[in-house]
Amino acid sequence: MKKLNFTYIFIFAFTLVSVGLYAGNKDRVGQAGATELLINPWARSSGMHSLNQASTRGLEAMRLNVGGLAFTNKTQVILASGRWLSGSDITLTTFGLAQAVGETGVLGVNVSSMSFGDIERTVTSNPSGTGGNFRPSYTNIGIAYSKSFSESIHGGVLLRIITHSISDGAATGVAFDTGIQYVTGENDHIKFGIALRNVGTPMKLRGDGLEKSAVNDVGEETTFSERTEAYELPSLLHIGGAYDLYFGDDTRLTLAANFTSNSFRNDFLGGGIEFAFREMFMLRAGYKYEDGALDDLQVANSALTGLAAGLTVELPLGKESESKIGFDYSYRTTHIYNGVHSLGIKIDL
Repeated sequence: MKKLNFTYIFIFAFTLVSVGLYAGNKDRVGQAGATELLINPWARSSGMHSLNQASTRGLEAMRLNVGGLAFTNKTQVILASGRWLSGSDITLTTFGLAQAVGETGVLGVNVSSMSFGDIERTVTSNPSGTGGNFRPSYTNIGIAYSKSFSESIHGGVLLRIITHSISDGAATGVAFDTGIQYVTGENDHIKFGIALRNVGTPMKLRGDGLEKSAVNDVGEETTFSERTEAYELPSLLHIGGAYDLYFGDDTRLTLAANFTSNSFRNDFLGGGIEFAFREMFMLRAGYKYEDGALDDLQVANSALTGLAAGLTVELPLGKESESKIGFDYSYRTTHIYNGVHSLGIKIDL
């Protein structure tokens, strides 16, 4: 009982401190880097516009609320790929693996990479191009541990290593996530979640590309390094809830709502719905609104506000096996280009 009371106190204190420290600040919009950390690469949860952080389960929770990782039964593997802003050459590929350890713990690892294709190399002396290309990339590796503290309380922490690189320069940073999910009611149909994400070290570009050479008046060559400004990570706070409605033994309808407080952009508010038949066929949709986006004097700062939708087909791997394979698809509308398409394959062993 003392342990359980301490957990409730921790959740309450965590909520108050997080809301106080990470309330949205419109004056800081656009001042953070590594904004790829705000993109959900998974095809299943992105179909609800990532608004299901209170009810997300398994590996996908590592990008929304790491507390949900604790619901992994044995082993889970996910591979997801998407075209970021269809019409561009930007692709996002993510792989994840989760493994239950002990009676109540789960370890998770995921690797996500964003590729921008080949870009023509230009220099100040030849702005029309040198004839060569370079290929920038963003990569982040997440390592997480989540645990069920009781039948109702599940929490976890995550360490993420972030790398931005081109051929002659790179920036590296470290970020931490933490999250808690609370479930209650018959069949655990009432869910609440809070997650703090992307809290970490500033990043700064370094490399040979910043070194320059100059010749003085007497013909001596001097090499010097240019300084670059460090940039912060896009920290944020998720607070959300979900409610499951059951119609017989086969049909489930989940209603979800979520509020996101961003430190370096406008806040988000949204709701989503998921329909599931026998947990084998699922349809979902979500709508996310950016604070101030409907103001005539303000343009939305996020490409992803608006509608999202997706579907899942999940099949057993054998008649008597508990193992399953799922195929996921999602589409998110955007203000520019032609939206975001994502595909995913999930295997539960």
